[in-house]
Amino acid sequence: MPTLDDVRRAVSPRFSPPPTPLRSVLIHGGITVLWMALFARGCIADGPFAWSSGMVYLSYDTCLLLFIMWQTLPLARPRPAAAPPPDAAPVTLGVIVAARNEAAVLSQTLAALLAQSHPPDEILIADDGSTDGTAHLLTERFGLALPPLGGVGNCSAAYPALRWLRLAHGGKARALNVAVAAIGTDVVVTVDADTLLDRDALAAMRTAFAADPALVAATGLLAPECGPFLAGRLLQWFQTYEYIRNFLARYAWMRADGLLLISGAFAGYRRAAVLSVGGFDPGCLVEDYELIHRLRRSAVQRGLTWRTAVLGEARARTDAPATVPAFLRQRRRWFGGFLQTQWWYRDMVGDATYGRLGTLMLPVKAMDMLQPIYGLTAFVLLVVYLATGRLAVALPVGGVIGAKILLDFALQAWFVHLYRGWSGGRTRATFGAALLAALIEPFSFQLLRHTAAAWGWLTFLTGQGSWGRQRRQWMLARAGS
Repeated sequence: MPTLDDVRRAVSPRFSPPPTPLRSVLIHGGITVLWMALFARGCIADGPFAWSSGMVYLSYDTCLLLFIMWQTLPLARPRPAAAPPPDAAPVTLGVIVAARNEAAVLSQTLAALLAQSHPPDEILIADDGSTDGTAHLLTERFGLALPPLGGVGNCSAAYPALRWLRLAHGGKARALNVAVAAIGTDVVVTVDADTLLDRDALAAMRTAFAADPALVAATGLLAPECGPFLAGRLLQWFQTYEYIRNFLARYAWMRADGLLLISGAFAGYRRAAVLSVGGFDPGCLVEDYELIHRLRRSAVQRGLTWRTAVLGEARARTDAPATVPAFLRQRRRWFGGFLQTQWWYRDMVGDATYGRLGTLMLPVKAMDMLQPIYGLTAFVLLVVYLATGRLAVALPVGGVIGAKILLDFALQAWFVHLYRGWSGGRTRATFGAALLAALIEPFSFQLLRHTAAAWGWLTFLTGQGSWGRQRRQWMLARAGS
């Protein structure tokens, strides 16, 4: 019987790359050549159009925001979540918590899962070779017996749904694959050990999968939480509004049948579909993102209709980076993994066989590969113009930037309004703080993100990337309070 690794090797283009079609070469090459031409123009030309790289960067960002605004208009008229038809078969739902050395926070994650209004049928802790106090926590606090290495232990007498899968360290993706094969439910929900689900989150997941047999992957809404100190509070402020835009963007792409980003921190998958494409890829820095590409690709090749979704009724809070170095490391990994995936699936770009996923979403993602480079180029050129006294360029550019900030003011306020209704009011976002963030972000947080993306390019080109280790500032503060 073929293993998950065998299945993945058979269906993933990473192992058997198809020829790169001309349309993909033209799309990626055109974006690269355009950047080179605009950069050269910025170095030698004069007048307001010398800053053409910035004009393109701002225009592209504006088009994306307007697309999100248009596609999210239905959220202004909230509708009840789709309910399963009366004759729909119930689905069983299990949760996998992949954890390595998370003893300090794991009890909080499990407590939130055990307190769900509609409890999961099974909770499987995929212990990825922990060397801290995880074993002591699970045996003493939760009453689990130590299982053999590579095996799943018996259920806890105190918590019958809880089981422990004990593994040698092999990375998150490998731990998830063993857990997906070992769990016995129709739907599996992956929850990171630094993520706390709202009480009704799993009920919303279960309802969505029961209502739509074609749904193979879904993500809930995540709210970032950082440490209680100044740097953490500032990063939480910026990330709160970033997450609002990002999840509204996922809703927009869902409506366009182009949603590819399912957050592994809180994601639901139809187990049979995941097994049929070989599970998670340990060779990718963002295994959740790559898996959705593989699912969508396989669906088209098999003549199936598989959908992905973002669920406003499924909500959670997650421990986000609370220091600048931690933030840069996380976003470096995210962007490096994004580039890996774009390279492996480059033959899908522009392919009408995949519908709007191929003709709209993936070309946009091709532009996203270089968007941070456009942004950093625009910033550096502007600084040079100011430093060298080229006011004929800098003053008109300042007017363009001012107009863009005013537009961002309006869109930010509208997005906060939509998100409040969609998330059931579960957000700390305020209109005043959102407007202030729109003013400050282009000259601070946005540059941080672009810097991390440039680092991600280095990771991708050198192949030297790794997961790294994040300190759970918010969860640790909760544990000590």
